[in-house]
Amino acid sequence: MRRILVTGAGGFIGGHLVGALRAAGAAFIRAVDAAPVERWYQRFPDVECQTADLQDINHCRTVCTEVDTVFNLAADMGGMGFIENNKALCMLSVLISTHMLKAAQESGVERFFYSSSACVYAAAKQDSPAVEPLREEDAYPAMPEDGYGWEKLFSERMCRHFYEDFGLETRVGRYHNVYGPYGTFEGGREKAPAAICRKIAQAKLSGVHEIEIWGDGKQTRSFTYINDCIEGTLRLTNSNVRQPINIGSDQLVSVDELVDIVVAIAGVRVERHYNPSAPQGVRGRNSENTLVREALGWAPTTSLQEGLEQTYAWIYDQLAPRFSFGR
Repeated sequence: MRRILVTGAGGFIGGHLVGALRAAGAAFIRAVDAAPVERWYQRFPDVECQTADLQDINHCRTVCTEVDTVFNLAADMGGMGFIENNKALCMLSVLISTHMLKAAQESGVERFFYSSSACVYAAAKQDSPAVEPLREEDAYPAMPEDGYGWEKLFSERMCRHFYEDFGLETRVGRYHNVYGPYGTFEGGREKAPAAICRKIAQAKLSGVHEIEIWGDGKQTRSFTYINDCIEGTLRLTNSNVRQPINIGSDQLVSVDELVDIVVAIAGVRVERHYNPSAPQGVRGRNSENTLVREALGWAPTTSLQEGLEQTYAWIYDQLAPRFSFGR
């Protein structure tokens, strides 16, 4: 990888990816996002930063010039509260996927990474908290998360066919609930680890030791720390693996267990109020990592405890000034 384009670079994963590519000595990085540069989570002075609407194919053609590797992370997405209530918006991200693939193929890009999601997996295989870990083949017969999951699965297929028909080397990583510092933790697009860290930090800072939990607390997930996500992304992109592959932790926990960990980190007790009518997604989801170990000789290693310690500390630091003002 010599000259690199990262789309969605103003977001959580994109910002960390740009940082990792810089640290690895990339010769040139072009970072692109729909949001104004001043609103990006991470910015770097030696990176070419652009604001562009990648639903427009002409913008995609412009940003794909003179690069050899594309990491396409751009999408309109968020946590469960967002994707369950914005299905059409999520599906419109297919315009980004389509136009970026076409522009990359036209521009002679050598390698194209697409960030997919565990939301592509069939719902019938995720109807119990005691879920069997999801293997890559479990995406078919297809019945993914409505809206967001369908867009991701369709875009995966496009990546496959752009290789078969045009020779564009594509790589597809299925991300499993990525979390960590320097990401969304409020406003409706945050994911469960960030939301729980925010609620408990607010409880500690305010002295009101109560939090709301979406669902009954029994739903299960595996959560992937951002450093592992980035390591898996780079390893996959540099590999010869053309099929979609899980990039996710296989440490399964319930939402209640997730809260237990953050409560212990924060050193505060909270009263839990459950909201069964809130968006909560499938009952259980976990990553099966046999293929990633065999294909890449690697799998995520960061424990949930370690990752949440870093995430909680960062979110607490973002919130603390709001509560200290005027004291």
